[in-house]
Amino acid sequence: MNRKAKLDIWTPVTLGLVGLYGIFLVYPLVNLLAQALIDKETGRLTLAYFIKFFSTPYYFNTLLNSFKVVAVVTVLTIIVATPLAYIFSRYKIKGKGILRVLIILSSMSAPFIGAYSWILLLGRSGVITLFFKNSLGIAIPNIYGFSGILLVLTLQLYPLIFLYVSGALKNVDNSLLEASENLGCSGIRRFFIIVIPLIAPTLLAGGLLVFMRALADFGTPMLIGEGYRTFPVTIFNEFISEIGGDDGFASAISIVAIIITSLVFLIQRYIATRKSFTMNLLNKIRPEETTGIKRILIHVYSYALVGISIMPQVYIIFTSFKNTKGLTFAPGYSFQNYFAAFDKVGKAITNTITIPAISLVFIVFLAVLLAYITVRRPGPVSSALDSISMVPYIIPGSVVGIALLIAFNKPPLILSGSMVIMVVGLVIRRLPYTIRSSVAILQQISLDIEDAALSLGSSKMNTFYKITMPMMAAGIISGGILSWITMISELSTAILLYTARTRTLTVEIYTQIIRGNYGVAAALSSMLAVLTVISLLIFNVVSKEGDLSM
Repeated sequence: MNRKAKLDIWTPVTLGLVGLYGIFLVYPLVNLLAQALIDKETGRLTLAYFIKFFSTPYYFNTLLNSFKVVAVVTVLTIIVATPLAYIFSRYKIKGKGILRVLIILSSMSAPFIGAYSWILLLGRSGVITLFFKNSLGIAIPNIYGFSGILLVLTLQLYPLIFLYVSGALKNVDNSLLEASENLGCSGIRRFFIIVIPLIAPTLLAGGLLVFMRALADFGTPMLIGEGYRTFPVTIFNEFISEIGGDDGFASAISIVAIIITSLVFLIQRYIATRKSFTMNLLNKIRPEETTGIKRILIHVYSYALVGISIMPQVYIIFTSFKNTKGLTFAPGYSFQNYFAAFDKVGKAITNTITIPAISLVFIVFLAVLLAYITVRRPGPVSSALDSISMVPYIIPGSVVGIALLIAFNKPPLILSGSMVIMVVGLVIRRLPYTIRSSVAILQQISLDIEDAALSLGSSKMNTFYKITMPMMAAGIISGGILSWITMISELSTAILLYTARTRTLTVEIYTQIIRGNYGVAAALSSMLAVLTVISLLIFNVVSKEGDLSM
């Protein structure tokens, strides 16, 4: 392509996107690095903050604790979810559609809400704990500490592996499974010898997402970790304590988080690339009927796992209708908690719809432009844009919040304390979801269609808006809804950026839990669950497949 062809209407669009990312992502991250490396008193380069972190057991041990948590959680989610996805793809299960919705719902709420639910169930005064103690005389372990964090995060994140593996199994040719069965390899042996190697790249991708989500979550260990300190909690606490003073140490810890997640991401990409392969799908896997003990086992496994994972959500909804007296629950049921929720924090409910809605408009607009530039105008600049857009995907949300606050808390651009910084944070964090879905569907649209429109006299922008975008609609809407669902349950970034005027439901739920107002917290959590369910139903309507996979 010659230079003249390159300099068209898309050139200023590309430059505009480069400018936006430069201002709202690159500049904050570079500024974060500068805060960590430059001594404020002398103005010289220093590694003092990093030395402090790695030489102080209190801080360094939190990093080791987090690695222990995320490593075990990643393995557990793969062990739990991979057989479930295989069972769903391979066999007919009664109520499979409902089970799939429940699986997705259990993953879409903020992890700390799951932690709060399990406190009500397995806390020192939890329903299950007291039942075993008073009725059976058995003292069961409570939810607090390392094991509790593992339980909450595993049940919260295994659906991600389930969705990834479900998507991968759609592309596995059933002829391979039939051939292996004819050669005497069937059942569990076939699962490990044939299926696992075929979906290995997908397991790596899903494992990466679980790793990132588990490492970034601070709400769960904050609520139930007690003495078990983790890295995200340290980042949050150190930054909060540094406000109004020297924020260099908080910046240094954030840089350590970025380096760790980036290294893990690069290693995963390298391994996945070496293991990648293509497969011609001629005979799609179709669910088959089972009988006898096999039928019983797959149903028991499916229903038991889904039932345990959705139990906290169900119990929260049940709890939201219990009467409260002060900070404790009282006999009887009513809408008291909902009235109190609307009375105390009605603004948070409005913000949870308004702020993500505004953010979603920008996400869809930017994602479509970025997807088009990435697919239709490949080159160094578009490749750089595509790579930069994925940066927020691999770094903790709390780090994004810290970077934005430090960068935009002083001239020339002061955004802290405004709704704008909340929108910017959500857009940056959740834009990758819609970009990826938009890129995926655009790659399936033939360029010949656009060329035909151009040859008939249509301008490039007219072709884009009237031809290309309508054909991308399914991917745009699907990605947009996924971005929306993750935005309404966002906590790690919002907890740092909010003010009294921009509180959201997740922030308010977290605040009410900390204050001990469990009834109001349960009501707000139920409202968030309803919003999530409605969003998922809309997704099912617009989704081509009628179900969610990755």
